[in-house]
Amino acid sequence: MDQQINNLISKEIEGNDVCLFMKGTPDAPQCGFSMAVTNILKILEVNFKGINVLENGNLRQGIKEYSDWPTIPQLYIKKEFVGGCDIVKEMYENGELKKVLESKGINFKK
Repeated sequence: MDQQINNLISKEIEGNDVCLFMKGTPDAPQCGFSMAVTNILKILEVNFKGINVLENGNLRQGIKEYSDWPTIPQLYIKKEFVGGCDIVKEMYENGELKKVLESKGINFKK
């Protein structure tokens, strides 16, 4: 991954408390997995930044290298990689996602 992409990824993660690297946008997800994570965050009324990896092939590949995680979407909360769709769904269902949000001081619908 080139330095420019690495810097872009770091800037987004550091500049946004909740950051979702996804296919499409929060208002128009381009894959079911991105839509699922977006919907969970919307249900919880979490303010998040969606980064569309489809706009830049280098970004799409770069985020996978950055996190050492092979799939998209990827959710970061307060600079910490949380996981992809399956992990976020499981955390939401078992209440763990709310605990993480709360422990990091993120506002959400309780």
